[in-house]
Amino acid sequence: MAAAVCSPEVSADGQEPLLNAGEVEEESRDVVETQEHYKSRWRSIWIMYLTMFLSSVGFSIVIMSVWPYLQKIDPTADASFLGWIIASYSIGQMVASPLFGVWSNYRPRREPLVVSTTISVAANCLYAYVHLPHSHNKYYMLTARALVGFGAGNVAVVRSYIAGATSLKERTSAMANTSACQAVGFILGPVFQTCFTLIGEEGITWKLIHLQLNMYTTPVLFGALLGVINIILIFAIFREHRVDDMGRQCKSINFEEESGGLDQDAEGNIDHVAVVAINVLFFVILFVFAVFETIATPLTMDMYSWTRKQAVFYNGIILSVVGIESVIVFMVVKMLSKKTGERAILHGGLLVVLVGFFILLPWGKKLPNIQWQELKNNSIPRTTSTEMLMPFWSLQALELPSNHTAEPVGCPITQSWCLNTPMIYLAQYITSDILIGLGYPVCNVMSYTLYSKILGPKPQGVYMGWLTASGSGARILGPVFVSQIYTHLGPRWAFSLICGVVVVSLLLLEIVYKRLIAFSVRYGRMQEENC
Repeated sequence: MAAAVCSPEVSADGQEPLLNAGEVEEESRDVVETQEHYKSRWRSIWIMYLTMFLSSVGFSIVIMSVWPYLQKIDPTADASFLGWIIASYSIGQMVASPLFGVWSNYRPRREPLVVSTTISVAANCLYAYVHLPHSHNKYYMLTARALVGFGAGNVAVVRSYIAGATSLKERTSAMANTSACQAVGFILGPVFQTCFTLIGEEGITWKLIHLQLNMYTTPVLFGALLGVINIILIFAIFREHRVDDMGRQCKSINFEEESGGLDQDAEGNIDHVAVVAINVLFFVILFVFAVFETIATPLTMDMYSWTRKQAVFYNGIILSVVGIESVIVFMVVKMLSKKTGERAILHGGLLVVLVGFFILLPWGKKLPNIQWQELKNNSIPRTTSTEMLMPFWSLQALELPSNHTAEPVGCPITQSWCLNTPMIYLAQYITSDILIGLGYPVCNVMSYTLYSKILGPKPQGVYMGWLTASGSGARILGPVFVSQIYTHLGPRWAFSLICGVVVVSLLLLEIVYKRLIAFSVRYGRMQEENC
């Protein structure tokens, strides 16, 4: 295991002083850490911020266009397969995160970072060519997204490095900055996608290499370019650094000092009940957000009769605004946590998410417009039983208009719930977006912060790998869950079940609330500033 040797100062009686986290940061850095080391440490942390940003861009830059692009390249793909496309990213990340976490505990972190980023670059290039095969295009897209997710497993390496390279006092701010960079990636991903819609669905073709540059492929190629830049910066700037919970410099270059023992502050057992609880809570947080981002495009196309291009464009704008909101929340959370503590903020964030999904439930009486094309093709015959489910005015509305467009819009009649479930008004949708955009970033950063503090000075690569895998598992089940439940039962069932899941997570938080404390606080080496 990674060796680490720290040199803590001791009191006259030979015992470690009981220090408050707020009292040691500046003194420890001034006395123990040189200015050169401090600058190098934070330059490396900033490279980790960039890596986190690029990881989230790789996911979000196509999230709004996956569904229309999938429909274009492979008409056999349905909404259920969309769930697997979205989930494939997280399957790859779930598999890779523990592997990269173990790798980073035994070898220099530069190795898994460069390898993972290279995989993401290659996978993005593959995505740009999924239109070429004459059949089974949807499976090529599935493979490309899975490989992008595998490369994104480096999130575990990023978070474990930041946890080990920051003091306890710096940790909340650093984790908030990490999550803010992740959120900025989620903001700019849809923004890039929205800008690239100006190229259009056809775009231009580079015949020499059979490359189509359109609104679907250009974003991923841009993501590949950013990945290459990231690799260059990792080689040029990134260095290994480690400090203990009180900010004292430790000698730790992963695999080079295996003969050494763990530092004195690492003695003690990790509270595995708290570790498991945070993993469960993080799973729920990522699960509900995965549902939210997956359902955005199909929901708005069904409820508001948006075309594929409109859905990508408008949702890109909405999610970009929500992303800006999230960045502001991250900045506020850093200050608020100093007064209230991470646990109370996590509790409040879950409550806000619960309200957001509760508002999203269908409440009115107006039904969504029915998709015309399916009726024209007689995919659903007009039987007596169908007529009984529909009011008289709806039957009259099913007469196919003479000026219908080539692209069918509205709620597909193959989804039987479209005939009896009220539409979700645009005001509901936007309000829900705002609330979820407020609650999710709060829960995300507080989960990571509490988790890193619970683990303490021990090597965190493997544990961060499991936490990332937990979130990836949520991103797998979330899209699959919502695509199945939404397609067959409708938004009322889908969002009601989500509300139930959030309520259960709130109960779990209440049960383990007092155990979610920092490792150093648990063993009396530091005092807890907030309850």
